[in-house]
Amino acid sequence: MTDRLRLTPRESVIVRRSEPAVLEVEGIWAPGGSPPPKHFHPRQEEQFRVISGVLTARVDGAERELAQDDTLEIPPGAVHQMWNAGEVEARASWKTMPAGRTEQWFRAVDALHRGPASEKGPGLLAFAPLLREYDDVFRLAVAPQLLLRPLLGVAGALGRRRA
Repeated sequence: MTDRLRLTPRESVIVRRSEPAVLEVEGIWAPGGSPPPKHFHPRQEEQFRVISGVLTARVDGAERELAQDDTLEIPPGAVHQMWNAGEVEARASWKTMPAGRTEQWFRAVDALHRGPASEKGPGLLAFAPLLREYDDVFRLAVAPQLLLRPLLGVAGALGRRRA
């Protein structure tokens, strides 16, 4: 059985290969999406190859559209976003190198979506503990990290209380 892990209300992944050197997934984006929060990966590179549909990517402020067979490499630390603003589903091969704990991050996010969340997905209070726990593989780029970490700590404590 193949696991389809939900990352956002409009984005999911299917794990194709999971090894220490590389995590390879097939990303699936529903149509009509909008940019997710800006984020980066401190020590990992990502590579995308569009299989079908069109994706919009913004990397370090530069935006471009990716169509079938287009590729994109995102170096460690590059602030980025990717979404499907089109009218049809988009799919891409997505590699993360090294894999680190990215698969565990994806599974933890999927578990939040399977919990008692709204159709819009879990809120910041639910995500905050994960953002702290998995900051080795995923970080929001919304504030300086020195300010963000204490805020996530407070939000995480509130989120655990509500659970």
